[in-house]
Amino acid sequence: MNRLSLDERKRVVACLVEGNSLRAVTRMTGVNRTTVMKLLVDLGRVCSEYQDKTFRNLGCKRLQCDEIWSFCYAKDRNCPKSMKKKGAGDVWTWVAIDPDTKLVPCWFIGDRSANCAFHFMHDLKGRLAHLV
Repeated sequence: MNRLSLDERKRVVACLVEGNSLRAVTRMTGVNRTTVMKLLVDLGRVCSEYQDKTFRNLGCKRLQCDEIWSFCYAKDRNCPKSMKKKGAGDVWTWVAIDPDTKLVPCWFIGDRSANCAFHFMHDLKGRLAHLV
């Protein structure tokens, strides 16, 4: 099995961070597009685990919480039922931000239900050192 060296991984991630598309990264680095996507998934998982461990007992004084609407495949009203069963339709990203430091202590992707709001706020509560 072929493995990317650390330098090749750094080049791929640097290209992605600069905002290049998957196909552009493939052309610039010579790394297969599927490999770039797998590296991106692995990087996302590692960053999420790091954030989950590190962002604890935060001393935030103010927080702003909001949700951002988007969709996957199609908007809910235009999405066929067969695709909705696969997770397509409206998607909401719940996010908290400290306006003083611009730190994002937590985020959550789900629907716009009370259940998702509870999950998001419960996660946020576990990351703070005191009530905000």
